[in-house]
Amino acid sequence: MDMRLWSLISKDYSYAEKVDMQGSEEVTVEVDDDGMNGKMVLEGRGLGVLYANKYAIKDVNIKIVRNTITAIIGPSGCGKSTLLRCFNRMNDLLDARIEGEILFNDYNIYSNGINVAEVRRLIGMVFQKPNPFPTSIYNNVAFGLRINGFKGDIDEQVEYALREAALWDEVKDRLNDNAYSLSGGQQQRLCIARALAVEPEVLLMDEPTASLDPIASARIEQLITRLKEKITIVIVTHNIQQAARVSDYVNVMMVDENMIGRLIESGPTREVFESPKSKVTEDYISGRFG
Repeated sequence: MDMRLWSLISKDYSYAEKVDMQGSEEVTVEVDDDGMNGKMVLEGRGLGVLYANKYAIKDVNIKIVRNTITAIIGPSGCGKSTLLRCFNRMNDLLDARIEGEILFNDYNIYSNGINVAEVRRLIGMVFQKPNPFPTSIYNNVAFGLRINGFKGDIDEQVEYALREAALWDEVKDRLNDNAYSLSGGQQQRLCIARALAVEPEVLLMDEPTASLDPIASARIEQLITRLKEKITIVIVTHNIQQAARVSDYVNVMMVDENMIGRLIESGPTREVFESPKSKVTEDYISGRFG
């Protein structure tokens, strides 16, 4: 990483917050170290996001471990996607005000002088609905390489990315076809390939299977599981079963009595699903609401 991008070392914050959830007892949320410090790639400290002076999320402390899959779950409107967009400064495009810090490899990406384009190259994003460009399959994957001044063999890198996205065998003979000729599931894998082509360290995925059929969704899940060998995945999902299947760590978000999104529980996926510390978490993952 080009260290000229980074200008400010972060401060320390406490990792305990208290959230008074609707209709429940007070819940103390702790993010335990669990031996994670040496392996963290992303960390949010005291994170808040405001739109027009109203909090969407507040006081979020979250750790993302390198080369794992971290799921963010919770009911609609609790701030999952808002939190996800903080990790590569996509909220900048929505005229949001950010509080706290996001540390990427221990450097605050909200510091002055940060190259935001480079942040978004290193921390890529795939959205809920496939959004290929209206051009060829090849040009979709090559786009990021060209605008970032890639000096290597673009043909080789396009093939590499399509192979990583488990799409090469399906499109290798039709690279000049328009991307819109692909099925929905193929388009989503193309978008993943486009993100992978520039070799990010982290890939953010906002409901990547929400608009896909079960077969296409299963292929994306298999792909995500394989990709964590090389990169870190953070996925937002409404599908509790999907989070249980694919993630190593899970973070549960809810809204408080003021309709502000709060992170109420975090931990290894099996631990959170089998022995949740919060009654609210237990009720949500058991389907009592949400």
